[in-house]
Amino acid sequence: MDADFSIELGNDDPVLDFPWTDPAGKLAYLDLKRHPELIAKIEEAQRFPELKEFLCAANSPRTAVETAKCDAWATTELSPEEEIYECSCKFASYVDLVFCDAARRLSFGAHEDFAGKLVKLLTRATEVAATLEACIRRCYFERDGSTKDGFYCTIYVSGFGSDENDARQQWRMGLKLVQNALIQLSAEIE
Repeated sequence: MDADFSIELGNDDPVLDFPWTDPAGKLAYLDLKRHPELIAKIEEAQRFPELKEFLCAANSPRTAVETAKCDAWATTELSPEEEIYECSCKFASYVDLVFCDAARRLSFGAHEDFAGKLVKLLTRATEVAATLEACIRRCYFERDGSTKDGFYCTIYVSGFGSDENDARQQWRMGLKLVQNALIQLSAEIE
């Protein structure tokens, strides 16, 4: 599995308010770590059982993280870097992760260490036509009326294939590898 991480802390880079609510007020953060039954309210988890399994595992007591947002999609738009897979379709997802521990949430070093170890674990994984990109970004944690500047990590997992089904199968395997790596890394953190 190809894996890499980046640091995106520029003025134009994405940020996360945690907890979040969309401007229209229709969507909001759901605390799956403490209320796993709320998974039923996440449309993407209902459409993609693989993503549901990942979200359940990532929010389980076995991990040091919790999820904030997610999405999954299929596309035929590939970047020049993705042409090495010699395919015509990509199935991709992202999941935003925050540490459960308040001190880790504010530590850039903890995020950099986590992303580096995640990449190292996954580059040793089985050959699959899948990629992981872990992006460290700025997060504004709101609690008790105050906001603290910290960080979060967006995990992009993509699978590549000759059609959507083939790409989704590669994505499924990549997502499972990332899930196992998160559990393994969390055991080292605790």
